[in-house]
Amino acid sequence: MLEPLWGWPPPVLDPAGPYAEKVTTLAWALLGMGFFVTAVVLAALWVAVRGSPALKARLGGEKTVWIGGIAFPAVVLTALLIWGLTLTASLTRGVTGEEMRIRVTGEMWWFRVEYLDPQGRVVVHDANEINLPVGEPVVLELRSADVIHSFWVPHLSGKKDMIPGRTLLLPIQADKAGRYGGVCAEYCGGPHALMGFAAIARDRAGWDKWFAARRSAELREETASAPGAELFLANGCGACHRVAGTQANGLAGPDLTHLGSRLTLGAGILPNNHGALMGWIGDSQSIKPGNRMPSYNMLSAKELDAIADWLGQTR
Repeated sequence: MLEPLWGWPPPVLDPAGPYAEKVTTLAWALLGMGFFVTAVVLAALWVAVRGSPALKARLGGEKTVWIGGIAFPAVVLTALLIWGLTLTASLTRGVTGEEMRIRVTGEMWWFRVEYLDPQGRVVVHDANEINLPVGEPVVLELRSADVIHSFWVPHLSGKKDMIPGRTLLLPIQADKAGRYGGVCAEYCGGPHALMGFAAIARDRAGWDKWFAARRSAELREETASAPGAELFLANGCGACHRVAGTQANGLAGPDLTHLGSRLTLGAGILPNNHGALMGWIGDSQSIKPGNRMPSYNMLSAKELDAIADWLGQTR
């Protein structure tokens, strides 16, 4: 049984996998050191303001400056640097090539998700959701289609930038089933603050069942005779979106083949239900100002209902 949907923003000190565990350990160490330095500075300030002349003379000499101001910071910061680099080395190393691979591309302002076979071919298209088998390392191929984005699931991994023209690898692993929130953690203009996604971890049997259903749906010919499908195509939605088995083959926007089974809409900002989908289609600019999907407020409520009903059935 999957856990309830995450809170927002996602917790940053609650690891659910080995890679996030190391980041959290480092974060607590730095936080503790920050408190210690603050305490030392406050103590020195108290001595300077309220201390006796004798105490000021004893603690304010040249020896204190050399030890407390130069030697101690140099030793402590060097030790922290070496320890931190050693602790987090596995965040960028250890990729064997045998792991399952998922390609994630940051776009303005959503995430394209593609599941790859061992030959590197795309076998399942998705958007704004990543599905993982519990207890197994997965390697993400991170890319950007436009500007610098950043991929971060605080529960499961460290933050890694997505840079145009480059493919960067990020190992990720979930040690327990659940739904985890992720965000773009690098300002990318426009509605950057409304660019999120979900990472969903299932046991291996559940993941295999999910993947088989997704892949068979990709290969199954679907009819496009429903009123909602006809309205979808007639209003040009297929120029930006893809729905497998129909004439909609657009690549500019998220793949909608499996929209009905996703947790959220608008890259993590709305629950995926019929009413929210109607609202998003009708006036996405009021919900997520600046996103690249135009509002279709010229459509009637009946037309919006038909399109939302058809898209909700794409599972």
